[in-house]
Amino acid sequence: MLELPVLGGGILPIAPTKIVAVGLNYRAHVAESPTILASQATGKMDATAAPPPPPQVPILFPKTPNVLVGPGEDIVLPSSWLRRSGIAQARTDYEAELAVIIGRTCRRVSEEEALAYVLGYTCFNDVSQREVQNGDRSGWWRGKSFDTFGPIGPAVAPASLVPDPAVLDIEGRLNGVLVQKARLTDLIFPVARLISYISWNVTLEVGDIIATGTPAGVGALKAGDTFEVTIGGIGSLRNPVREE
Repeated sequence: MLELPVLGGGILPIAPTKIVAVGLNYRAHVAESPTILASQATGKMDATAAPPPPPQVPILFPKTPNVLVGPGEDIVLPSSWLRRSGIAQARTDYEAELAVIIGRTCRRVSEEEALAYVLGYTCFNDVSQREVQNGDRSGWWRGKSFDTFGPIGPAVAPASLVPDPAVLDIEGRLNGVLVQKARLTDLIFPVARLISYISWNVTLEVGDIIATGTPAGVGALKAGDTFEVTIGGIGSLRNPVREE
């Protein structure tokens, strides 16, 4: 079982019944999303592609718990599976995100009371295999749920230390180079609204994880890379990348 230290003392087992992830939750990432699709189709970036409008309600999708790995563990690119499936030029991306860990059963709560259900916050990397994600008629879950596609850590900041997650800053670095940077005030749907909205769709249980979405700057991973997610007040989550 994966365990993470809690800032201020203690150890928290990470064993969610579900991981609810949020897509397109930063306007700048919405704007870059057609470029990601174009780069898959043509092999090059297309800055002229028209962005879609921001979502009117949160875009939700599941990641299965087998994705979870801790700090320093490998992100494993599913190369043999992709070759077997005839996908010759595959793109697997990093996505730096804030993860919210639920602290008590949460069902149909208001936005005003939603943060009272949070146990704590940590860093998350919503690793995404784009060809599977965007080509699967059943939705995004399969391209988001390969083993190791959910690094989490390095520690959990208790909700008592983070009364307002909007003040947090998030950064992503690929091989030490800054590629993503945002403040949580940039979220289209802030944390409290996400918790409330999700709780009206499914009951959130103790230990469940909400991945709140990624800023602009997502890009491809390759074997030998290291990706790092840093959130002020929580720490830095570093994971190397290798082929299967």
